[in-house]
Amino acid sequence: MVKFILGLVTGVLLVFLTFILLFFTLLRFREKPPVIADNSVLVLHLSGDIPEKPPLELPGILGGGDATLTVSDLWMMLRKAAADPHIRALVLEPESLGAGWAKLEEIRADLEQFHKTGKPVYAYLRAPSARDYYVALPADRIYLGDEEPVYLKGLRAEIMYFKKSLDKLGVTVEVEHAGKYKDFGDMFTRSDMSPETREVITSLVTNLYGNLVDRIAAARKKTPDQVRAIVDQGPFTAQQALNAGLVDALRFEDQMWGELGDKMGARPVKIAASQYAMVSPESAGLAGHSHIALIVGAGDIVRGGPGDDGSGESSLTSYGFNKLLREVGGDSTIRGVVVRIDSPGGEASASDEIWREMNLLSKKKPVVISMSDVAASGGYYMAMTGDPVVAYPQTETGSIGVVFGKPDLHGLYDKLGVTKDAVQLGKHADIDSDYTGLTPEEREILRQGIDENYRDFVGKVAASRHLSYDRTEPLAQGRVWLGSQAKENGLVDELGGLDTAISLVKKKANIPAGENVTLMVYPPRESLLNMLLKRSTGADALSAMLDARLQQVFGRVPFHAWMKGGMLRMMPVWVDVR
Repeated sequence: MVKFILGLVTGVLLVFLTFILLFFTLLRFREKPPVIADNSVLVLHLSGDIPEKPPLELPGILGGGDATLTVSDLWMMLRKAAADPHIRALVLEPESLGAGWAKLEEIRADLEQFHKTGKPVYAYLRAPSARDYYVALPADRIYLGDEEPVYLKGLRAEIMYFKKSLDKLGVTVEVEHAGKYKDFGDMFTRSDMSPETREVITSLVTNLYGNLVDRIAAARKKTPDQVRAIVDQGPFTAQQALNAGLVDALRFEDQMWGELGDKMGARPVKIAASQYAMVSPESAGLAGHSHIALIVGAGDIVRGGPGDDGSGESSLTSYGFNKLLREVGGDSTIRGVVVRIDSPGGEASASDEIWREMNLLSKKKPVVISMSDVAASGGYYMAMTGDPVVAYPQTETGSIGVVFGKPDLHGLYDKLGVTKDAVQLGKHADIDSDYTGLTPEEREILRQGIDENYRDFVGKVAASRHLSYDRTEPLAQGRVWLGSQAKENGLVDELGGLDTAISLVKKKANIPAGENVTLMVYPPRESLLNMLLKRSTGADALSAMLDARLQQVFGRVPFHAWMKGGMLRMMPVWVDVR
């Protein structure tokens, strides 16, 4: 009876919430795009991560605000603003950016493209990090408050290890891998870097730092050696940053706006990016008759379930993503496809299912692969269709290898007074049990499977990249490469971002280079109402929430895949250079 009453109350609340959301959705449909006044200035405030996939859109009554702008949103917005005669200038306000270096390079390059119009670009910084400062480099003038520090002090990669903690808990993590650099799982089995890990991390940090120095040198008209010497003095007070030539002026924000008004010869009219996003490309003359699909594959690769539609924020499910691929493949109005990948990999079987569907799409439509911050391991595997692959110099890619892992919680159960008893038929029926470790014979069985899977991975890369197996295998070994290194080794075709990818797909689709195209983004932005109407189960929502919280602590790990034991094509989860 109690369950019936609780179910009835839950149902009534759900219906009520749905009607509320429907009401606010209808109000939004009645909203009209803003009228852009003369002498408008686009204000671009960037903070936190910049997602590739549109996150769930919440109405204001539930704590939602302006829709989060994605990388493709910003790309289109800056092109609209460049072509819009009402937009006279741009003010950039990066603050506490958490996006990866590849996404930052896309935004920086887009700002440079906007800057070519001759419209002023001013940046106002608040306690900027290296990421914030990097994005601001294309600005004509960089402003800073009198008391704002500048945290430009070089780059550092820290790796967190949990072995000693797990030892205290009585937990052992069993890991087998193919490739000497395939160090996924080291965070659970070691307490420091292996020599191979240190080699890779040193290479990544060196290249990222070199790029940072070169960009600063070009923007601030200094030599790389001068920039290195300056950075070694950091972090800086505002006055020290001004003296070092890192910023142009120390001002309060209203003073910056006053100087911009003097530059424009008119009083600036501010328009927020969230408002300007509602302006259609057609109004700026940027829409074209030809449709290009931008399919976003972001998150950990997992299989998911039949109800997935590819809109989940934290995971890239083979069920959902393959539906998007088939939908685009069957749409006769779409002339070409850019597949945008931002994934460190995940389940081997799910990666294989996506790879298969990607190859089927490639036979139907001209396809180009565009890599974002990360397209490694399973994220690289899915891109092996033989189509052009575009990466940023800072993209983390490669990691061609395979790993198997499972936890042995017997020691923890002992500490908690928990026991397990079982009836087993089949010598290795407990190979995936969390109550037993792996026997030498079971390790050998897994070793054979991992090696076979690894050879298949390397073979697919070799075939797609038109390399021999012997040429490809030394580039594999689970090693993570930056995009610039991958280009040198033949693992990607071009260095660039969305502009480069769209240019290549237009060429493949025989669309004139100077012709505008309409970009169709998949999956589309999803509202809470849509999610409720799909009747997602509470268990699915709880699982996604738990996975997201665990990822905040441990990095991008598909925990439900890891905990059940399984073969993964997963890059190291700890590469975060700050």
